[in-house]
Amino acid sequence: MSRQATISRKTSETEIEVSIDLDCAPGSAKAQEISVSTGIGFLDHMFTALAKHGGMSLTLKCKGDLWIDDHHTADKSCPHCIWWHYLTSPAQDCAIALGTAFKQALGEVRGIRRYGTGFAPLDEALSRAVIDICARPYCFTDLGMKREKVGDLSTEMLPHIFYSFAIASGATMHIDVLRGENDHHRAESAFKALALAIKQAIEKTGGNDVPSTKGVL
Repeated sequence: MSRQATISRKTSETEIEVSIDLDCAPGSAKAQEISVSTGIGFLDHMFTALAKHGGMSLTLKCKGDLWIDDHHTADKSCPHCIWWHYLTSPAQDCAIALGTAFKQALGEVRGIRRYGTGFAPLDEALSRAVIDICARPYCFTDLGMKREKVGDLSTEMLPHIFYSFAIASGATMHIDVLRGENDHHRAESAFKALALAIKQAIEKTGGNDVPSTKGVL
C-alpha cells in the first residue's frame, strides 16, 4: 500500500503544508523529490537532509511569524508542558506538522521493523540516533551545542524540533552527538543519523505482523 500523506495547518502564527512519501529510497520505483521552504535556511537544510537520507519524498512549505523569532516556525511547544500544548492545539510548527504527516503516512504499525539505529559522521562530528515506532512518544537528546545560532536557527531550538517530531509521530527517540567541534557538523550529523534510523525502522519486512509481543501498538 502507498505510504503517503498530505496535511495543511493554518493558524494566526503559521501556515504549513506538508506532503510526504515514505517509499522513495534509491532503488525504488519512485523518484525522490524534496522541496523544503520554512523561512529558516538552516532548518530547510536539516529537513532536506532528513528526507534525503531517510529515503522519503518531502514537500514542506511554511510561512511563519519570523519577525518575532524562529520559535513559532520551528517549535511552538514548551518542553515542560508539551502534552498540554499538543492536546489543546493543532500542529502549529514544522516539526509537529512533519511528525503528524509521517505518522499518517506510516499508518498502522504493521509489517515494518519498528526499531532503527543510525550512526552518521560529518567530518569530525559523529552522531547516533535510535528510534522505536511504538506509540509511546518520548525524546532524549544530548547535542552539546556551544554556539547561540547555526546559520539563522537558534541552537536551543534543535532539541525542541526533535522532541516535537517524536511527540507528533508517536515514536521514542534517543539522539546523541558523540563528538564534534563544529556545531553545524554536530547538528547535521544528528539529523542524518535520525534519517538513517527512521529508514531502517520503517523498512517493510514482507510480512503483515504487528512487531510487538502485545499484538498491538
